[in-house]
Amino acid sequence: MIFALIVVPVLGLFFGVHRYLWCRLVRDTTAPAGRPRRAGTVALFALPLIALAAPLSGRVGLPFAVQQALAWPGYLWLALVVYLTPALLVGEAVRAVWLRVPRAREADGREAPETASAASAASAAVPVRRVPADPPSAAAPSSAPTLLPPGTPALPPLPAPPRRLFLARAVAAGASLAAAATVGYGTATTLRGPSVKRVTVPLAKLPRAAHGFRIAVVSDIHLGPTLGRAHTRRVVETINRTGPDLVAIVGDLVDGSVADLAPAAEPLRELRSRHGAYFVTGNHEYYSGAAQWVDHVRELGIHPLENARTELPGFDLAGINDLAGARDHAGPDYERALGDRDPTRAAVLLAHQPVTIHDTVRYGVDLQLSGHTHGGQMWPFTYVAAATNPTVAGLERYGDTQLYVTRGAGAWGPPVRVGTPPDVTVVELASLRA
Repeated sequence: MIFALIVVPVLGLFFGVHRYLWCRLVRDTTAPAGRPRRAGTVALFALPLIALAAPLSGRVGLPFAVQQALAWPGYLWLALVVYLTPALLVGEAVRAVWLRVPRAREADGREAPETASAASAASAAVPVRRVPADPPSAAAPSSAPTLLPPGTPALPPLPAPPRRLFLARAVAAGASLAAAATVGYGTATTLRGPSVKRVTVPLAKLPRAAHGFRIAVVSDIHLGPTLGRAHTRRVVETINRTGPDLVAIVGDLVDGSVADLAPAAEPLRELRSRHGAYFVTGNHEYYSGAAQWVDHVRELGIHPLENARTELPGFDLAGINDLAGARDHAGPDYERALGDRDPTRAAVLLAHQPVTIHDTVRYGVDLQLSGHTHGGQMWPFTYVAAATNPTVAGLERYGDTQLYVTRGAGAWGPPVRVGTPPDVTVVELASLRA
C-alpha cells in the first residue's frame, strides 16, 4: 500500500511532465498532420519508456549488453528533462511578456490606420486639383519581374509565420539548446574522471610518528552500464599519482553483479599505497550482491572491513557496513568494530553514509570518512542532498569527532555532474604534537 502511494504519484508526475514537454516542443511548433509532428510524438512516447526501462533492466535480469543499450539514451534523457523542463517554464514567462508587446508597425511604408484616417480628413477639407495621369510609356522600364506570361495575375507574397508559432519555436529551440549544453558539460565532467582534493585534518590523539599520514579517500565509483573499465582506470591512475599511504574506498563501488562488472573492476588490482587499500560497503552493494562483491574485492587485493578494525602505525582504522545491510542482517555494528579498542589511540572510521555520524560520536571516533551524497551530483538536487544529510561535502566537526564527506568519483543514474565535479580526496592526518 505504501509502495503504491509513492509510485503512483511519482509516475503521474513523470508522465505529466512529458505531456507538458510534448505540448511545448511538438504540438505548439509543428503542423497537425506533418511528419515533424508524428516524429516528435513518437520520440516523446519512446524516450520516457526507455528512461523507465534503464534502471529496471538490471533488476529484472536482462543481459548486460541490453542494460548498456538502454542506459545511455535513457539516463541522458532523464538529465535533459531535468534541465529542459525549467528552461521551458522560464520560456512561459518570456512568452507572456512578448505577446503583450504591441505589434511593430509594418516596415513596407504603409500608413497605420489612424494616420490614414487623418490624411483622408485633411484631403476632404482642402480642395485638390486633379491632374490627369500620363499614359504609361512602352519604353518605361518595369520594376516587376517578368517571369510570368503577359496577362497572368501576380501571386501574392507568402505570409510570414504567425507570431505565436514563431515565439513557440524560438522558446523550444532556446530551451533545448540550454538543456543540451548543460547535460553535455555535465557528461564531459564525469567522463574526464576525478580531480584531486587535499585536506589536512588535525587529530589530538595522533602521535608525532604518524604526522603527515595520507589517506586517499574515494567513494561512489558506481561501475555499471555507463561507467566501466575505462572509468576505473582513470580513478586508479588518479589515486596512484598522489602516492598515498593508504587507500580508503568508502562504498558504492558498483551498480551490478560480479558476473557483469568483474572486468570493469579489474584495474583496482593496480592500486598502490604503503599500507594497502581498504573497502566498506555502500547501499548500492546491497542492491548488487554485497557478499559476492566483498569476496571479489578481496581477490583484487583490497581488504574489506565488515564491522571490523585494524591497527595501523599511530591510529586504528575501522569500518562499518552500510545501513542498507540491515535488511540482510548485516547492518552497521559499532560494538564489533570499536567496542574493545584502546581509547587512547586515535581512531579513523570508514562509513559510507554521513548520517551515521551521531552514532560515531558516541563511540569516541576522531575522524569519520564518508561519501554517498555525490555532493548532490546535479543542481538542483544539491538542495535535496543538503536537506537529507548532515554534511553534503567537505569537513565539519560534530563534538569531538570530525566528518569528511567526499563528492565521489562517479555518478549514479545519469552519467552527468553539474556544479559538483567528481574528486579523490587526499586526507593528510596532522599530529598536534608535531
